[in-house]
Amino acid sequence: MAGTSYKGSEIRSVDQFISSDGLDSEREKEIGQHIGYRYDVNLLPDYDRLTHFLRKYIEIMGWDDLNWLEDVHMGYEEGHAAVFDRNINGWVRVPDDIDLPDNQQDRDMIARELLVKFQMSERHPMVELREAYRKF
Repeated sequence: MAGTSYKGSEIRSVDQFISSDGLDSEREKEIGQHIGYRYDVNLLPDYDRLTHFLRKYIEIMGWDDLNWLEDVHMGYEEGHAAVFDRNINGWVRVPDDIDLPDNQQDRDMIARELLVKFQMSERHPMVELREAYRKF
């Protein structure tokens, strides 16, 4: 598993947050209630399905997990596969020549990779803002 701890609680298995009947983390004990999103298995990507690019990206960034990319999923805009980019508040369409797998988790990994690559490219709209408003 990519990370072995989560905000004060030791992660022992992938099902820990589903099968737990007590308050696990220090924060949960402090506030006296469960933190619900931790138990939604749909938000936990299968790290065995990481693309080569994402694996290298996580390694270079020095991260244990996908963190900000965990809620990025493959969606659809006007019948075309697309991924939502919060920075531009819009959908980025997946090129038609990319064959998408049938498995949703594999599609989500591709969506994450495409989003990162697009945000790093010179074609991203934020590049124009950087050019226009940077101070140095």
